[in-house]
Amino acid sequence: MQYRGSHEIVVLSGKGGTGKTSIAASLAALAKDMAVAADCDVEAANMHLLLKPDIEQEIDFYSGQYAVVRQDLCDLCGLCKRKCRFGAISIREERCHIDPVDCEGCGYCARICPKGAIEMKPVNSGKVFTSQNRLHMPMVHASLHTGRGNSGKLVAKVKAEAGALAKKHNKPFIIIDGPPGIGCPAISSLSGADLVILVAEPAASGIHDLRRLTEVVKKLNHKMACVVNKCDINKEKTSELKDLLNQQHILHLADLPFDETFTRAIMAEKTMAEMPSPIKHTLIKIWKTIQTHLSEH
Repeated sequence: MQYRGSHEIVVLSGKGGTGKTSIAASLAALAKDMAVAADCDVEAANMHLLLKPDIEQEIDFYSGQYAVVRQDLCDLCGLCKRKCRFGAISIREERCHIDPVDCEGCGYCARICPKGAIEMKPVNSGKVFTSQNRLHMPMVHASLHTGRGNSGKLVAKVKAEAGALAKKHNKPFIIIDGPPGIGCPAISSLSGADLVILVAEPAASGIHDLRRLTEVVKKLNHKMACVVNKCDINKEKTSELKDLLNQQHILHLADLPFDETFTRAIMAEKTMAEMPSPIKHTLIKIWKTIQTHLSEH
């Protein structure tokens, strides 16, 4: 069969704790052999805890650079220390020291050093993992090393690897668990999305953060749909959420009630789509609606 490209479905939330990963993993379980799963929440990846991937490849991710002093060439002139805007350079015990935490990797010290005693080296910022998960589905996830930046670039790398796997295995869908919020990682995860699934909960903070997220997604011209999770814990706020979706012309996929099966599924290391619960049937309907919506557009 000729590969005709994959539909990218990105699951996002305006805040953490809304059930985003549980729903993304459930959609992956329902898609089965039609999809590649990708976890773009690189700073706190947890989709793999439910899908249990058997890691086949680890890829070191390099992004940014840091300065290193060649002490054999340094004459302790102090020019680099005076010019460093980040206060990362000090001279003590007759040696020039660069603090790797304070160093921003701008490279200015290396350019102005009259002795050429400072070198810029690439930063190992994290790892990307490709695998087959327990659902016999290709999967990509990543881990950003503590204190490292460039999370948006790592997200882009995860998406690129997922796209390559989808093409290799002729998968029509890529289901992406995106990072919460509206920062660089979330914006990076939206690149190339065919449909953005917003997961919201009926709370003042949830509505506020969802409003910000919808503004970002709209500016990037992506189609949106929404799942209201824990819809029965605050009926007034649920009504506000639905009004917001109506005002923004966002497809309302379904309401999911508060259900302790979510907790039992996590403890059992399974998705909600694999647990006996009325929510399972709602998730099946959501997945069918998503497929229909994508085929129509």
